Amino acid sequence: MAAFGTVFMPQMIQAHFTDNTWSESSVVPSDKIELHAGAHVLHYSSTCFEGLKAFRHEDGSVYIFRMDANIARMKQSSHLLSLPEVDGPMLEKMIIDIVRQYADETPLPPGSMYIRPTHIGTEAAIGKAAVPSLSSLLYVLLSPVGDYFAGGATALRVLLEEDGMRCAPHMGMIKSGGNYASALAPITAARIQHKADQILFCPGGDVQETGAANFILIDGNEIITKALDSTFLHGVTRSSILTIAKDLGMTVSERNFTVTELLERAAKPGTEAALSGTAAVLTPVGTFIHNDKEYKVGTGEAGPTTMRLRQVLNDIQWGKAQDKHGWLTKIDV
Repeated sequence: MAAFGTVFMPQMIQAHFTDNTWSESSVVPSDKIELHAGAHVLHYSSTCFEGLKAFRHEDGSVYIFRMDANIARMKQSSHLLSLPEVDGPMLEKMIIDIVRQYADETPLPPGSMYIRPTHIGTEAAIGKAAVPSLSSLLYVLLSPVGDYFAGGATALRVLLEEDGMRCAPHMGMIKSGGNYASALAPITAARIQHKADQILFCPGGDVQETGAANFILIDGNEIITKALDSTFLHGVTRSSILTIAKDLGMTVSERNFTVTELLERAAKPGTEAALSGTAAVLTPVGTFIHNDKEYKVGTGEAGPTTMRLRQVLNDIQWGKAQDKHGWLTKIDV
């Protein structure tokens, strides 16, 4: 398939917030939006988005995975960015309506339909650097996708960065474009200087997240990942993987841990590490790069527990395993 997220369905669905109320949603072409050059989003980054997926099952039916969790996070991000409050039921209907329209275009496994709700401040007011936008645009794009990483489940090379942060600490739990933009320069440098696929940001030695995914460490029957706080994104895939791990009888430890502990555990033969996210799913990490030295994670290859957790998640999404947590929403067509 084409590079992840570069192909779009020709139409999207949108709604406007003006005069303290939301408009009716409408389906429009997805190749353009109209904004005043002074729109709040263009100057003060009043923007957030979500990423979720719809999956086609063997019988042709289409299901959206954990839509409620993504809508809740969109509402939270909008609130923390002082954007107009998102109407949850309205956004749910918008997502369902546009996915239904393109249900026949949803790829078969291992592909999926990536869903990108986006909320931006639209008020034309360049003097509002410290004042919220009173108007906004909410829209939902669709993109048929395959694997996020071109190599699929190939083990990644990850640079451990102790001096920098992905974003401001109070912004981490917001899914905002500015957080991703702030990580672009160091990630690009890491690719050039170290041939790294990603950076794991560890400010002051505190292991947090990468530029585009949450991080988990697997040591035998234990999964270790940073406890939720405002410094990093509360990933829906992260939550799903931890729930699946508990279902499989694994011990889940959500706590702070350091680069020192990470490297000590990585040296053990059975240790695995992975990145989790809607796009990445669960992608293995084979090598850490720290202070110009390389450290193999376990065998350096994709580990069996990582691949088992990924497969169990995929089986639920693809309708090959029981959805006992009620994560799937069927689209009636």
